Amino acid sequence: MDASVATTSSSAASLKQRRRTRWLLIVVAAFVIIAIIAGGYWWLYARNYETTDDAYVAGDLVNVSSQVSGTVVAIDADETDFVQEGQELVRLDDTDARIAVHEAEDQLAKAVRQVHTVFTSRDELSAVLAQRRADLQRAQSDLDRRQSLGKSGAVSAEEISHAREAVDAAQQALIAAEKNLAGGAALLGRTGVSDNPDVQAAAVAVQRTWLTLRRTSIRAPVSGYIARRSAQLGERTTPGNPLLSIVPLDRLRVEANFKEVQLNRMRIGQPVKIVADIYGGRVEYKGTIAGLGLGTGAAFALLPAQNATGNWIKVVQRVPVRVALDAQQLAAHPLRIGLSTHATVDVRDDSGAQLAVVPRKQPVLSTGIYDIDMSEVTGRIAQIVADNEPVDASRTATRNNKVRISSRTP
Repeated sequence: MDASVATTSSSAASLKQRRRTRWLLIVVAAFVIIAIIAGGYWWLYARNYETTDDAYVAGDLVNVSSQVSGTVVAIDADETDFVQEGQELVRLDDTDARIAVHEAEDQLAKAVRQVHTVFTSRDELSAVLAQRRADLQRAQSDLDRRQSLGKSGAVSAEEISHAREAVDAAQQALIAAEKNLAGGAALLGRTGVSDNPDVQAAAVAVQRTWLTLRRTSIRAPVSGYIARRSAQLGERTTPGNPLLSIVPLDRLRVEANFKEVQLNRMRIGQPVKIVADIYGGRVEYKGTIAGLGLGTGAAFALLPAQNATGNWIKVVQRVPVRVALDAQQLAAHPLRIGLSTHATVDVRDDSGAQLAVVPRKQPVLSTGIYDIDMSEVTGRIAQIVADNEPVDASRTATRNNKVRISSRTP
């Protein structure tokens, strides 16, 4: 009886041991299979991609400010409004600017008349100089005649002395006339009325005041959406004071912060898959790497870490990678600055460059609203110069005679 019980217990223990061994082998086999699958997945797929969820939407924030001082009298755009390049956003009080323009125009007219006066004086001095030369010739002729008659005793020595004094006086008058004419010529130089320095300075003042008047209308430098408005009606603004901010949504990008150990195979131009939290997995943006940052966030911080201190702890750094997005996808599914995203970079083709090798040929952003057409003020200046030209006296007399004759005609 005891032998049969011992045999039964031994067989049960042997069965349990075999079962334990079998399950252990199953578990080990399962782990081996999982490891093989994971290794295959990493070798065939995962090692060719670098991912991060430390990625955010970035873009240009164009601040609009005034170029002149003034009081805000109208605000034509508010936050979330779409504005076109060149559209008026804020208007300043232009009363002082208009007065300054009228004053500058009056100064220009005054300068033109003064220059014409100098030209007229120069002509008068030329006539005086010719007269002084004639007087000198006349006095010299009188002296020569009296000296010839003095030899025969027909003219006294006193008359000859007076004639000689007259010649000296005529010579001094001629010298004075020449100096006066030279002084007038020095004021005018070789210029005419329109290109005279005084007239040009007055014309520049007109242009400057006209530009100030034009700049009381503050316009959008780019097309986009108003993201922030600080301008308030009635406030006094100064040059450089930000009034509004515009975000061009067609230029949004993604700043993906990858760990330094992930940058080894990253190159410019590699494709990037972007998934934004705002849309989830149903929208997948196709982007490309536009550039890799040249420093970590800690290196460009306001207070960078002092690694030489004794309490330094090594932390894996992250480097920003700029990802350009497709403009059509942005138009179909617009993003906002600061939104969270998930970035996946395909690094299989690592034959490209990590840094740009040629300079940028086109500007990042440009605007033409500050290229003001000066033809209007140039025409106004020409009109002022023409209106202040001196009127010929003979023409005026002829015109007055025609008026009198026509008035007598029945």
